Amino acid sequence: MEDKLKIMLVDDHQIVIDGIKSMLVRHGRFEVIDVAFSGEEAWTKIIADPIAFDIITVDISLPGMNGIELCRKIKSYNGNIKVMILSMYNEASYVRNAIYCEADGYMLKNCGKKEFLHGLEALTDKGSYFAYDIIPLIYSETKKEKEVCHVNLTTRETEILKLILQEFTSREIADKLYISKQTVDTHRLNIMEKTNSKSVVGLIKYAIRNKLI
Repeated sequence: MEDKLKIMLVDDHQIVIDGIKSMLVRHGRFEVIDVAFSGEEAWTKIIADPIAFDIITVDISLPGMNGIELCRKIKSYNGNIKVMILSMYNEASYVRNAIYCEADGYMLKNCGKKEFLHGLEALTDKGSYFAYDIIPLIYSETKKEKEVCHVNLTTRETEILKLILQEFTSREIADKLYISKQTVDTHRLNIMEKTNSKSVVGLIKYAIRNKLI
């Protein structure tokens, strides 16, 4: 049996931590192995054992070191740790700051159990997950950017990009387009390079600028 992914929950509200733990207690892929009630406490635990955690859920509003600062420190220290921002804030400025500190995902605290579990699954399988509610906020920030980089994607690359944004895996895209997974992976790398994107967030921003979504 595959080892469960180890999660630390960082939130200053016990009721939030208890709620998430109850959702994951019987989940086959995830296990909550630690919690922290402040950014400082979480950071102390991370540097004590840098490979102890696979995923860390982080609230933005924390006493002392806030969630954005904690995320930035985590990603600088160990980029292999996935950071999911779980916040009540749905303002564009918070989302922008999360993106700039290289958060791997962003979900709102009012999401349901199904979406929360879907977000963790997507974070694990696809590397990132930004809730659908967040995309309009990314759009609002993108519109403020003065420099727009226009690149020429092929018809096939555009087709694959749209499927990536719909959360299809490389295998699923390959089956859908009747091509090999290796070909899809090659197109994916070319798309990332052409659009100068480091993550799905970059692809979302490119797609919005060019009216692909």
